[in-house]
Amino acid sequence: MTATTDGSSGAVGPRAAAASTTHDTAPEGFSTAPGKLDEDAARAAERAVEHLLAHQDPEGWWKGDLETNVTMDAEDLLLRQFLGILDGDTLRAAALHIRREQREDGAWATFYGGPGEVSATVEAYVALRLAGDPPEAPHMARASAWVRARGGIAAARVFTRIWLALFGWWRWEDLPELPPELLFLPKWFPLNIYDFGCWARQTIVPLTVVSAKRPVRPAPFPLDELHTDPARPNPPRPLAPATGWDGVFQRLDKALHLYHRVAPRALRGSAMNVAARWIVERQENDGCWGGIQPPAVYSVIALHLLGYDLQHPVMRAGLESLDRFAVWREDGSRMIEACQSPVWDTCLATIALADAGLRPDHPALVKAVDWMLDEEITKAGDWAVRRPGLPPGGWAFEFHNDNYPDIDDTAEVLLALRRVDHPDPARVEAAIARGARWTLGMQSRNGAWGAFDADNTSVFPNKLPFCDFGEVIDPPSADVTAHVVEMLAYEGQARHPRARRGIEWLLAHQEPNGAWFGRWGVNHVYGTGSVIPALTAAGLPGGHPAIRRAVIWLGSTQNEDGGWGEDLRSYEDEQWVGRGASTASQTAWALIALLAAGERDSEPVRRGVAWLVETQREDGSWDEPYFTGTGFPWDFSINYHLYRQVFPLTALGRYVYGEPLPRAGRASGAVGEEG
Repeated sequence: MTATTDGSSGAVGPRAAAASTTHDTAPEGFSTAPGKLDEDAARAAERAVEHLLAHQDPEGWWKGDLETNVTMDAEDLLLRQFLGILDGDTLRAAALHIRREQREDGAWATFYGGPGEVSATVEAYVALRLAGDPPEAPHMARASAWVRARGGIAAARVFTRIWLALFGWWRWEDLPELPPELLFLPKWFPLNIYDFGCWARQTIVPLTVVSAKRPVRPAPFPLDELHTDPARPNPPRPLAPATGWDGVFQRLDKALHLYHRVAPRALRGSAMNVAARWIVERQENDGCWGGIQPPAVYSVIALHLLGYDLQHPVMRAGLESLDRFAVWREDGSRMIEACQSPVWDTCLATIALADAGLRPDHPALVKAVDWMLDEEITKAGDWAVRRPGLPPGGWAFEFHNDNYPDIDDTAEVLLALRRVDHPDPARVEAAIARGARWTLGMQSRNGAWGAFDADNTSVFPNKLPFCDFGEVIDPPSADVTAHVVEMLAYEGQARHPRARRGIEWLLAHQEPNGAWFGRWGVNHVYGTGSVIPALTAAGLPGGHPAIRRAVIWLGSTQNEDGGWGEDLRSYEDEQWVGRGASTASQTAWALIALLAAGERDSEPVRRGVAWLVETQREDGSWDEPYFTGTGFPWDFSINYHLYRQVFPLTALGRYVYGEPLPRAGRASGAVGEEG
């Protein structure tokens, strides 16, 4: 990661970032002439196919590293310190990774090339103090000075201050209250736990126990150097006016602090017991919770505070699952993944290989389908709270996450299954029917689809003082809705009333500039790259006004080098919309959209394909340090290491072999009711 001497990212602005390229000259023998370009693209696709096939696991799945930021590594160390199980090898390896991610100005960013972030810097600094780095060391002094200049620990997010409170570095009284009695709220009542998105729900339930217990372990060192004034670490702030929601919830938090002092012991104990049962019931077979690291970390802490010792089977399995989030590098460093993405990576790899000309009965594709079929979830999870009568049938993102299948993965898995000639077609058809029926049933009232739940749109959770970091609800998004519409089109259901409502929602939510917002990928390039193929698969012609506006927007955002890129800052600053250094995945998304719109022979497509061919490595892969995945818009960003392989291959395959066509008229009778 590079930075200027004043701590800003190396690019001075969105257009400067867009102008930067990885390669300055075309390789010898390279040409953009149409005939030669077709040959070059076909060879590039062949090399990419070979590269991807070589990285398939013997069981049939693919998984790239899922890179986020150093808060994952710091919190893993703090958890182990809290439990008394932090060992020297783990500490040294994690510290090596954390030091390597530090910017020149002393801060840590949350994405490659991004600005420094207070919470990430505080947590990384504390982790390095655990590793023995002295506060007077130059890199540590730069970090602490950077934090103080931005308000000190008081400016960090709530989750960071919770970690510090566990060691007495912050007062529990100065944190928002989150009582376990929250679990007693009925499902129809505002702020019940099912009003939160599944990732927030899984985190909040154990944190209610932590908030009630308020544990403090002995601090191994002071952190005075991270306060602007150690004598007043949390300067008072005026309350927002009581006439607005912020003011209302701030006053509610004060009332909850008073309640903490007088909470009936029996009621509180009962609430914590309910929380413990809720947590244990949702532990997956591999010991994790939801397949993601943060809920697992807080669940282990909560159960430990409730008397579960480290040798209890639940605790032992939980800790073992956390070890599996560690990626050990050749240099001895250790990076923690926030999550693992084998189902997502496998279905995308299957689509890419099939669209790049691999024969439909190729053993690698059949093996991938076998593995995906075994991953189907056929039991009800938390989604059934809003859809109690809906039969299950879907796929999750991770190896083990039966409580939370997601609509996005399910749609893409079905698209992948349709591309493969499997020796047991009846089994495939049955899985597709169940998945399509479940997906239709998860449609929200407005006609669109969210990722994990239906109608998870309450405005109240985001208002809580506790929820100052990222999205805590799961409203419908354009990218998920588009993937569902595309899947339904491939099932011959483009005219199904629910599909038509989804299409209407997409058309109504096109941005004024012609793009679509990307919730789960960065950003408008991802949203647009998802929506256009869905609309054309559903029968909208390339000349439709919405598609024409999107094509014009994509053409206007193409970089001088021929690629596309969009910086994560586009979530915060509209000057960055459609602007950023060219990346393989984002260039592919733009090409996938343009190809679907019938633009194969256009200049933007030729230049984009040429960029992919030019920047391909000799081994058939692409390099991509930039983060193009989204956990929470702006707040939590992801570098999916397989994105740089699967999406360029999909784009090149469709350029060389043409657009995959929906199987018109294929109508599985079990996909759902017509109304």
